[in-house]
Amino acid sequence: MTYIKGIELSKRFHFEFVEPLVSKHFPSLRYASALIGAGSEVLGYDTEMSADHDWGPRVLLFLQEQQNSMFEEIFQCLKSNAPEEFYGFSVDLKQTVITSLPRFLKGKLGADISKELQSMDWLTFPAQVLAEIVGGAVYRDDTGQLTRVRKQLEYYPQDIWLFLMASIWNRIGQEEHLVLRSGYVGDELGSSIIASRIVRDIMNLCFLMEKRYAPYPKWFGTAFEKLDCAKELLPILRDVQIAETWKLREEALCKAYEYIAYKHNLMGITDRIDEKVTLFYDRPFRIIQGSKIAEAITKSINDPTIRKLKEKIIIGGIDQITDNTDFLLINQWFNSKNSTERNLLRLVYEKILE
Repeated sequence: MTYIKGIELSKRFHFEFVEPLVSKHFPSLRYASALIGAGSEVLGYDTEMSADHDWGPRVLLFLQEQQNSMFEEIFQCLKSNAPEEFYGFSVDLKQTVITSLPRFLKGKLGADISKELQSMDWLTFPAQVLAEIVGGAVYRDDTGQLTRVRKQLEYYPQDIWLFLMASIWNRIGQEEHLVLRSGYVGDELGSSIIASRIVRDIMNLCFLMEKRYAPYPKWFGTAFEKLDCAKELLPILRDVQIAETWKLREEALCKAYEYIAYKHNLMGITDRIDEKVTLFYDRPFRIIQGSKIAEAITKSINDPTIRKLKEKIIIGGIDQITDNTDFLLINQWFNSKNSTERNLLRLVYEKILE
């Protein structure tokens, strides 16, 4: 059996099985068919190893909300006609989801996207989830609704984008001298751990600079290698990771800082910043002064809510606040039962703004 990438396999599944069957039994049905949402194949990172679980020919079918009575009927039609195998791969119809687009998006984002999204909404959306919605492939879209939503979520609004970049620069500014201070007193392990945190921040910053949603840890490095900056930056970041002494770590970090400062200036979103590292007060530690760069970026923010938030604290979005997998998915399992359906993280932001 020859391995077929998931997006291609699902494309064939739609056009060779799903669409002909639905057209025959439900000829007037208007729907969308796509491969989006969870799964390595959605982002194109699946390999032969991926096929050992939760993988196979599948699609998501999106009907109109008023057609919800047909969800089960269509599923049973697909199930009763499905082959045991498709191009040699087992068919499990439980992986083919039939729902409405609003229900799917509410489950993923915890927000009603038929209404205008607020700034605070964007700060609660994990980049991985946004990547799952705009990634993958659409095989049919009779109403155009799915295409419009994917366009709407294609990337962060300008002021959210600026705020997220400022938040990462601020994180770098808070810890860049700690890498060197801990190493200076002989704590090489502690220095290495902090350096790794900064490497991750630099990588996340590069995703933002190139306006790409960063995936979750399994594919983080793989996706980073596809960025334009990776050719220059990857060898430098590897040097940070393998450095055995804080001085070697500092040398590599300085190269990385100066490169991302250079990339920042190319964007033209602030007045030109100094691309050269400087000393941290009178200490023998070289830094890029990330917090000052963060402050420069926030001056370009016009959104009143985000401007008010940045005056309180440059905390960023959910991806900057935590890397806890369950908390990142908080929108999918927590919504208060009041009319605004505010999730827990949004309540935190609102408390900060009081």
